[in-house]
Amino acid sequence: MRYRNASDIFPDELLKEIQKYSTGELIYIPEKSEKKQWGERSGARDYYVKRNAEIRRKYREGKTIMELAEEYGLSRDTIRRILYR
Repeated sequence: MRYRNASDIFPDELLKEIQKYSTGELIYIPEKSEKKQWGERSGARDYYVKRNAEIRRKYREGKTIMELAEEYGLSRDTIRRILYR
């Protein structure tokens, strides 16, 4: 991200209005797009959805909670939360 001078971007009226609230500070203006949920940009959300589906499948196939906890490096309580959601 590069910085641009606000006077090069905003009309004078808008710039004067912004200056009423903040002058000489760096201001971040977020993109206009809708806010994404946690992990959607990085792919983490998809990873955990797939992992949790795999845990549920293995449990239905007969793996115990303890086996799943050891295989995935998670606590038994975490495995239970995944299974019973």
